Amino acid sequence: MKEQQANGITRRDLFKRAGAASAALGFFPVVTRFARAQAAPKANEVVIGKDPRLIVHNSKTGVMETPLDILREYEVTPKQFLYIRNNQVLEGGKTNEPIPLEGWPVEIVGMVLRPAHFDASVLKDLPQHEVKMVLQCSGNGRSFFAKYGAKAKGTQWGHGGMGQTVWKGPKLVDVLAHFKVEPHEAAQFLTVNGRDLPPKTGGRPDFEHSLPWSNDPETDWIGRDVMENAILAIEMNGEPIPAVHGGPVRLIVPGYYGTMNVKWVGQIRFEARESYNYNQVFRYRVPLYPVEPGQYDKKKQGFENSRPNWHQKVKAVVFAPLDGEQVKAGTVKFWGVAWNDGVQPIEQVLVSKDQGKTWVSAKITAPDSPYAWYKWEIYLPMSAGEHEVWVRAIDRWGRAQPLDGVVDWNPSGYEWNGADKIKVKVS
Repeated sequence: MKEQQANGITRRDLFKRAGAASAALGFFPVVTRFARAQAAPKANEVVIGKDPRLIVHNSKTGVMETPLDILREYEVTPKQFLYIRNNQVLEGGKTNEPIPLEGWPVEIVGMVLRPAHFDASVLKDLPQHEVKMVLQCSGNGRSFFAKYGAKAKGTQWGHGGMGQTVWKGPKLVDVLAHFKVEPHEAAQFLTVNGRDLPPKTGGRPDFEHSLPWSNDPETDWIGRDVMENAILAIEMNGEPIPAVHGGPVRLIVPGYYGTMNVKWVGQIRFEARESYNYNQVFRYRVPLYPVEPGQYDKKKQGFENSRPNWHQKVKAVVFAPLDGEQVKAGTVKFWGVAWNDGVQPIEQVLVSKDQGKTWVSAKITAPDSPYAWYKWEIYLPMSAGEHEVWVRAIDRWGRAQPLDGVVDWNPSGYEWNGADKIKVKVS
């Protein structure tokens, strides 16, 4: 620094002179391309058809989330605004355009008396079932573990790794009946593999997931909901499923986290046990017992001491005002959405403006589907100053959002459902 000052030259002068020399020699386009390479790409540059305002977390696989000020504008999230979380990439699949059903092979194998191999186009001819539901990444809200406790590994999602969607296709049980596929009575799990390819580096296996499959629907409600509700979807929001969202065929199990709604379905296997696949054993699971943040050895994780990310937890999110937003003193409307796994209805959304000392109930509007989000709203008198407002949902079984979401800390930051807390500035 002393030498630069002695010569009357600063770092800024050096950069200016270097830029002028490059331009004189015709290198300016190269510098421009280099600068563009360093800039974060916009969503529409990563995935064809996405809105550029989406937040890009990973441009390689196309991971992106929806800002809440966009998400709150729609009852059903349009495809250009819907979040993306893909572990693997289907060749040519980073687009909102669909892939034809015709020529897409699907097989049903494993512990069945009669396997089936068919072209996906036959799914159009079977009875169709439609479901409106919240689609949510199991890592949605991961950043709040860091905000209130300790950072967890993975994409630091806000609340935008979710959306409300409508799926349509034949029920899986109808597909089994059509092809006369009979799962063996010992088959307890449904394992689904997509036609996307595993990463070329790292030695990771292909992505697949196992879900519970019950042969005793009278007693096993966990397996029953898959048996009764799973569909092989061929439409999303009234049109063919976009390639980036798992088309042309996606397994849809309403109430389950997004990762279990396997994309690009190519193979369905009935098995006696959960898959030993890396993504089923070491990923998308949480400990069965509370752990101190940062004190969990994930290498010791297995079926016996953890559970998979199946059923979505009860959750409420504030859509307005947004965190940090400024409002006028007086009566202020707070509103948002709440949902769970659809097994029991949401019965209360409670709101506090004194950090949990007192609570008042918000007005709830139930959806036309148990798997969709409930809208809630409340009007609160707000005086000048900064206030922190807390919101939590409770369902009929008494399942509620913890006031401190860090109690469920896990090394991968899955299933955040702490009470939503926002700060508003009242003028």
